[in-house]
Amino acid sequence: MAAGGGTDTDANEFSCLLAGHRVAAGLTQEELAAAAGVSLRALGDMERGRTRGPQRRTVRALAEALGLDGGQAEALDRAAQSGRPRGVRPGSAPAGGRARPLRSAAHEAAVRTDGARTDAPRAAAPPVPAAEAGQSALALPRDIADFTARENALALLARLAEDERPAHPRVVLVSGQPGLGKTAFALHAAHVLAERFPDGQLSLDLGGMSSQPLLARDALGQVLRALGVADAAVPAGTEERAGLYRALVRERRLVLVLDNAADEGQVRPLLPGSGPAVTIVTSRNVLPGLESVHRLSLDVLSPAEAAGLLARIAGRERIDAAPDATAELARLCGYLPLALRIAGQRLVARPQQPVAHLVRQLTAEENRLDLLETGDLAVRPAFELSYRRLPAESQLVLRRCALTAGQDFTAEIAAAYAGLSAARTELVLEQLVDAGLMQAATPDRYRLHDLVRLYAGERLTADETGQELAEARTRAGRWILGRAAEYGLRFDPDHATDAAGTGGAAPPHLTEAAAWLEYEHPEWLAALHQAQLAGRYQEVVDTAEAMHWFSDRLLSWGIWAEVFQLSADAARATGDRRVEAVHVNYLAWTYITCLHRYQRGIELATEGLELALAVGDREQQGWALTYLASGLRHLQRHREATDAFRRAADAFAELASRSAMIGRLVTLRGAANCLRESGRAEEAADSRRRALAGALELVERWSSPLMHLLAAMTAHELGLDRAALRRWPAAEKAYRQALVHFEAVGRPDSMTKTLTELGTALIEQGRAEEARELLTEALTDLSAEGPHGAGARH
Repeated sequence: MAAGGGTDTDANEFSCLLAGHRVAAGLTQEELAAAAGVSLRALGDMERGRTRGPQRRTVRALAEALGLDGGQAEALDRAAQSGRPRGVRPGSAPAGGRARPLRSAAHEAAVRTDGARTDAPRAAAPPVPAAEAGQSALALPRDIADFTARENALALLARLAEDERPAHPRVVLVSGQPGLGKTAFALHAAHVLAERFPDGQLSLDLGGMSSQPLLARDALGQVLRALGVADAAVPAGTEERAGLYRALVRERRLVLVLDNAADEGQVRPLLPGSGPAVTIVTSRNVLPGLESVHRLSLDVLSPAEAAGLLARIAGRERIDAAPDATAELARLCGYLPLALRIAGQRLVARPQQPVAHLVRQLTAEENRLDLLETGDLAVRPAFELSYRRLPAESQLVLRRCALTAGQDFTAEIAAAYAGLSAARTELVLEQLVDAGLMQAATPDRYRLHDLVRLYAGERLTADETGQELAEARTRAGRWILGRAAEYGLRFDPDHATDAAGTGGAAPPHLTEAAAWLEYEHPEWLAALHQAQLAGRYQEVVDTAEAMHWFSDRLLSWGIWAEVFQLSADAARATGDRRVEAVHVNYLAWTYITCLHRYQRGIELATEGLELALAVGDREQQGWALTYLASGLRHLQRHREATDAFRRAADAFAELASRSAMIGRLVTLRGAANCLRESGRAEEAADSRRRALAGALELVERWSSPLMHLLAAMTAHELGLDRAALRRWPAAEKAYRQALVHFEAVGRPDSMTKTLTELGTALIEQGRAEEARELLTEALTDLSAEGPHGAGARH
């Protein structure tokens, strides 16, 4: 018999009935507690049989909230009545009273760890009442009502919590950069899991970012006292405290949040050795040495989640009324929860201010971190705490990464700015990833969050001199432009020596060069601007010169006008009029071929021709006339275009260089295009066959990607000529011949036109299904190769 006359069976009958009715009604404990007007803790105690017999008014409130009929309500009340106390024996604990003192349990646990027989039967340790945990200094802080997103991470924790007797202790490490809301997530998760862990929920700040993080010994002392161990019973040493802690939690279902951990050594003594407890550790560091833990790496919110958080803070109606401004606000906050919360709170404090007004203020990068501060919430100090704990070398690398121009970068690029070896820089970057201040974009590329980049830029200005920055930019710029020129020259027919690839692929050395030039174009383009500003004009000219044949591969790339405008200006600054003619011609090509701004292209080609005539450079005269003719042709001024093509061919005929041979082929193709577009397709086809024969001869002599590209373009145009004559089988043959040469180049972006025309030729021959399959496969393949693919210059 239990004290007061109620039996354990009586309590179990009531608890089972109550829990069964709640589950049948589809209610959670929180929902039933709210509907019945009882505390969640009291309801939990009732369902676990800790409350022997609740009062009749409580039972009536529960029955009403559950929607029970008369008979069900009476049965529930009878079960409760049989468990109500009918007197207390002297010396017994009152009904519903607390289990035996916790220090008694701690004392017994201490005895067991100090040499008691391990094979002796062990009584289950009494639970820690949730009420007692709530009264301790380590009680969970309040949950935030507007917590948003993280559904997948919460679901993982919920799945981990399902097992009442796990084979191994459940430890979850939540890591990520400053401002991601790791603490808020851990506390929210602990509140969500509270129902499953009735023996307590505790939270301890380990002070990992402070100058003196909490020692593991002191942290254990706080936890032990929160679990009811008297001061006199707390052992002196760290290992003894850890042993007592593990003994105490061996049979307890509790949640412990260890927030803001500094390192593995601080955390390990606080982890259970066995039992059903769940430990949630948060840290800015990934703590790579921590074994056997479930790792949750939080990331920034999605745009939709960010907008949802802003709506929950500042009001749904206000946010929904300005969707574009809200989207931009979220982007300016880098989708970082801390920044979003600050922005939301600023809106709350300024109810008359439109969202767009805050967006306008945040757009100025120099003011953004200042604005992302309200009350005791601020982004800058969050980064500052992590930065100050870094070694000097890591601080240097983080600062110098702010000088990079791309969204992400390699260790080589960062090394150029830091003045360190690539191997050493990669090691430091990995350490910064572990510290939560750097993100691994891909296995070999790194990225700074936008707001971390702004902070690193601030530290750059504050911690380094103007001379140091200038030297870093110059050193890195020269290395980057040197690499760009080296790779660009691999596509120059007068420098390239290797044959084109086989089996439908460009040779490896060209694939490597093209990939670097594409991925790193923000870096070398920024370095080109820096060199121009610094008056290093020859570097600008040399880089653009090395790049101009590579530009043939990427006609749709929008940067060539910028590149060749810089080089034309730099050439003009050097005073070398022949070099100026070259680069003005490159610029004319860009406007005609890439931008389709034909009138401006004609003006630039005319300027290039005048410069070439002034210095007597026949090759540049030929190219200027070629670009002039191309512009005229696109404006359907075919007679003038044909004349210009003829004059260009005469200029090239006087020369024996490889460039001049290419020029003669280009002029022949251009003249044939004029014929077709003038309604003389038969003459165009005859002229084109001669041009194709010349292109194939160049392929035989110099089997380089450029020569294959010329052959591909010429075969494509022959297909157009035959299509104009409605000779569809012959057109198909020409298009397929073009594709063979495009494959040898590495599938440039101009290949898409050929695929489209081939599809048309197949449809005209009644082979629509074949055309559909071809175009679908081609679209899939080309899309998988990225935004640019590869294109053809002339």
